[in-house]
Amino acid sequence: MILFGKILKYSFILLLLGATLGVLLIGGTYLHFRSELPSIDNLRQIQLQVPMRVFSADDKLIAQYGEKRRDPVSYDEIPDDLIHAFLAAEDQNFFRHYGIDPAGLARAAVTLVLTGKKRQGGSTITMQVARNYYLTRKRTFTRKIREIFLALHIEQELSKKEILELYLNKIYLGHRSYGIKAAAQVYYGKSLDEL
Repeated sequence: MILFGKILKYSFILLLLGATLGVLLIGGTYLHFRSELPSIDNLRQIQLQVPMRVFSADDKLIAQYGEKRRDPVSYDEIPDDLIHAFLAAEDQNFFRHYGIDPAGLARAAVTLVLTGKKRQGGSTITMQVARNYYLTRKRTFTRKIREIFLALHIEQELSKKEILELYLNKIYLGHRSYGIKAAAQVYYGKSLDEL
């Protein structure tokens, strides 16, 4: 019985020591990257690049010039079914998490370690916003750490609706279409409310 008590005591001490070291490591990493994090304020006034458009006298679109097709929309203009479809495909827990999904990140890390290949993403929509607006597509451990801290920072500063609006206006959906409104026009020849 005394041996069991000693094992329990040392196990508790090791667990406490491990937790303390983990907190110190995460805190130190955050303090290191904190000074490098950009201001989130500019996301509120973001002006996305749109193509030059030529209209007729009766206000009909004649032509568009530019590399990207994009037509930004506000959150309120996006149909609920479309929002639910994106959330189901990309980030089911979007309205329940705080910018990161620890289980998703752990699952992606385990898959990477076991297979040596990145087969599934652990990024939330907020992490994708951080990457798409501030970071490069270069896959490095440092970039992923910055992405995590930026996502936490974005979640503190912006509402979930603002984050989702940024995401749905910036995401590349093929055929030079950036954002859901441009994709609706390219793929279906319809406006968002007609989908």
